[in-house]
Amino acid sequence: MAGDNPQLSRHARHLSLAQVGNDGQRRIEQGSVLLIGVGGIGCAAASYLAASGVGNLLLCDFDTVDVTNLGRQVLYGPGDVDKLKARCAAEHLANINPDIRITPLTERLDGDELAARVSQVDVVLDCCDNFATRFQVSDACVAAARCLISGAAIRFEGQIAVFGPGYQDSPCYRCLYSDADESLENCAGNGVLGPVPGVIGTMMAVETLKHLAGIASPRGILRLYDAASGESSSVTIKKRRDCQGCGTCLL
Repeated sequence: MAGDNPQLSRHARHLSLAQVGNDGQRRIEQGSVLLIGVGGIGCAAASYLAASGVGNLLLCDFDTVDVTNLGRQVLYGPGDVDKLKARCAAEHLANINPDIRITPLTERLDGDELAARVSQVDVVLDCCDNFATRFQVSDACVAAARCLISGAAIRFEGQIAVFGPGYQDSPCYRCLYSDADESLENCAGNGVLGPVPGVIGTMMAVETLKHLAGIASPRGILRLYDAASGESSSVTIKKRRDCQGCGTCLL
């Protein structure tokens, strides 16, 4: 009986879903996820992944909590200001679900270390705020054949896309943006409505759980959310044959 087993009780609503059930929830609990960035998007994604029982969460963020973060980064409070985000997030997530493994990574990941961490997990969530890191993470996911879920938010707008793990016939993040897009705006200089990153982070958590549970989800689609109008739309991402990232998969 579910009432006799705390984990069965916790995940009873998942177990009741035909698309998840016992097998899907078991895969979720055996899953491992690397989150790059634990800001507004990452906080929301990590909260739902922890609550849903993802067995192993790696939280990478070398930044500290700033008072300007508190309006949208829901894992932090005033007492966390000036503390490392990854460690604070890990502590709060452990309160949400003490039965999972949470590892804070407080140094920037790049090169071989990034490649090693990506190869150790099932899914990578790109919740960061700069294109240089996004490109590096995408390249690592292509090289390791790992699923990448990318999200971004600014002003009243948000976007999410799911890539991989097979890149032979599907696009990667570099197919969507090029190095020239590095000049695009960020929320620090343009603002963002507090809940918008949370909407995107929650959508990323949904896609992560679907992937872990074995629920099919389309690739090569950029989904756009406009909070001002309340409308959503989507754009097809075409695979670029000359892509610096996944184009090598065609050789």
